[in-house]
Amino acid sequence: MDTLKQYDYIIAGAGCAGLSLLVQIIRSGKLSEKKILLVDKAEKKINDRTWCFWETAPGPFESIVHHRWEKTWFHGEGFSKLLPLSPYQYKLIRGIDFYEYCFSLIRQQSNIDIRFGNVEQLENYTDGAFLVLNGEKLYAKYIFNSILFEKPVLKKNKYWLLQHFKGWTIETEKPVFKPSEATLMDFRTDQRLGTTFVYIMPFSPTSALVEYTLFTNSLPESPDYDAGIKKYMQEHLDAGGYKISGEESGIIPMTNHKFPASNGKIINIGTAGGQTKASSGYTFRFIQKHSAAIVDRLLNNSYPVTASGPGRFHFYDSTLLHILHHNKLAGHLIFTQLFQKNKPRQVLRFLDNESSLKDELKIISSLPTIPFLKAAVKQL
Repeated sequence: MDTLKQYDYIIAGAGCAGLSLLVQIIRSGKLSEKKILLVDKAEKKINDRTWCFWETAPGPFESIVHHRWEKTWFHGEGFSKLLPLSPYQYKLIRGIDFYEYCFSLIRQQSNIDIRFGNVEQLENYTDGAFLVLNGEKLYAKYIFNSILFEKPVLKKNKYWLLQHFKGWTIETEKPVFKPSEATLMDFRTDQRLGTTFVYIMPFSPTSALVEYTLFTNSLPESPDYDAGIKKYMQEHLDAGGYKISGEESGIIPMTNHKFPASNGKIINIGTAGGQTKASSGYTFRFIQKHSAAIVDRLLNNSYPVTASGPGRFHFYDSTLLHILHHNKLAGHLIFTQLFQKNKPRQVLRFLDNESSLKDELKIISSLPTIPFLKAAVKQL
């Protein structure tokens, strides 16, 4: 084997999961002797997405938080309220800021190589694992993989919903936004295609990210996101004229399929490693917690696979996905009751898989009993 192609760690995929793990490895300050390779299709040079999440304290990427909010609006059927989030803050990081920050730090490290190309194969071998990049084999003790090569085969009672969205960053003529108040979910939208809502992240009185989001079993033939955003703005924002200064779009799988944490020396991270919350699509904070746990294992010379957490949260997610998949109850009604009948901090802890059993029982009892009981029995 060519020793020049031998690494301690290879990170496959320079998205949120791969870059977060690599940054946390660097920050540990104790793995600088490890030879590391980062691979991806191409360098990331555009603001292709944003990550929104909540935290009670400064996180690992606090310095690049673009904006934060301590209050968010929720609008549902018969319920509208400005929700105080304390002790949480709702935060937004722009994709371009994240990429530039991570790559700037990575390029300062003499032990890290970066290569771009097509990852064609991942395999284990006797002493580690290898990947094939543009036809060339590259070896490592461990490969940390965030690439989801294909949709998994789903077993009975496993569901695959898609959260798909498009967002505009807009500049308005009128000062229509309150920069201290975000909109977490606004269900005052057409629900015929499935669970559909808008969220708004205001940066100033005249600028905001307005995102139109749907949860559906499959992608509609021609979901008209632009028409949805325009209609929402006409009906709920007296913005006057506006211009679009940026756009983003994406598709996030929401599934209770249990992605394998590892395959020998190939360690899965990000969505491919089960770090996307099945019932909401939230991923950013799960990735940060997973990355920290992996680094801790590496520092202790342990196999870098961590426990997946209490199984009851997977059960809760599966129950909700069953209801949404089979249209047993409209998603907008579920989320409305969730926020109407519970304190925001309890809901956020629950969505972070950090709630107590006491809180969970209260939250579950606030939701429609019969549909959830039937769905729960199916999952059991």
